[in-house]
Amino acid sequence: MSKTALICGVTGQDGAYLTHFLASKGYIVYGTSRYITKPKVLNNLFKLNVADKVCLISMNPLDSGSVLNAINKANPDEIYYLAGQSSVGLSFELPAETIQSIVLGTLNVLEACRKFNKKIRFYQAGSSECFGDINNKRATENFIFEPKSPYAVAKASAFWLTANYRESYNLYACTGVLFNHESPLRPEKFVTQKIISSAKAIARGEQDKLILGRIDICRDWGWAPEYVEAMWLMLQQESPNDFVVATGKSYTLKDFIELVFKWFNLEWKDYVIQSDEFQRPSDIAVSKANPEKINNDLGWQAKTFLPEIVDKMINETYW
Repeated sequence: MSKTALICGVTGQDGAYLTHFLASKGYIVYGTSRYITKPKVLNNLFKLNVADKVCLISMNPLDSGSVLNAINKANPDEIYYLAGQSSVGLSFELPAETIQSIVLGTLNVLEACRKFNKKIRFYQAGSSECFGDINNKRATENFIFEPKSPYAVAKASAFWLTANYRESYNLYACTGVLFNHESPLRPEKFVTQKIISSAKAIARGEQDKLILGRIDICRDWGWAPEYVEAMWLMLQQESPNDFVVATGKSYTLKDFIELVFKWFNLEWKDYVIQSDEFQRPSDIAVSKANPEKINNDLGWQAKTFLPEIVDKMINETYW
């Protein structure tokens, strides 16, 4: 019999790719969003040709009744909680919305599973932002969290809520601590897409300069379609566990900029301006990962690295 999955936050980058992945495995897919009636909200699903493969449900993660109604309607074997405000930078401007959408949303889903169906397997989308600055070390599942943004605080709280419900109520609940993962579906509020969109505009003569904050930050960038497979694998194991999901290779934002502008035969130094306007109140300088646990335990390994990711994003190659 086909399994049923409920994807909370189905219209985002990861939700769309996860819909495609699960549908290809024969799943019945339900997806939630607070804004399913808004124009263009389903664009990512249409771009991946999976809009007709998901049963859409309007759900407000902050409303426990709305969450319960969605779960009752879908009656899922697996729930993937990908919802919530997803921009680190924006979380400084919208701290309450960020924390509520991530923490309270996670709590409401966990509570619904605890009270009404403990057999549901639950995945929570964690973030490498939880680690904070790790002084050039490669983060593992055993590293202490030192969040440096409201977004990271929210994700750390959701991580511990998930672990608490797993241990206290014997739920199959786990977190994937995902490092940065990109695709052409990234919105322009993310710096990677901002860089690519600006470089395209500069190459066409439609824009003169690209203004950024720090470009010395270091991140582990992966390919989003591969990361949704890691999410799925976590829910297929005999016992629940938490995993760092990353490539194991980090680059600076300057490296990313150079790759993008080189693709357009442009010298990035002629166009990029750094401004304090785009500096965050607090930021992580270096983010590195050691994905050995997921490599060994689940057999998952990243196959796509930054140079190819840049090429795919510029060409809008979705796979």
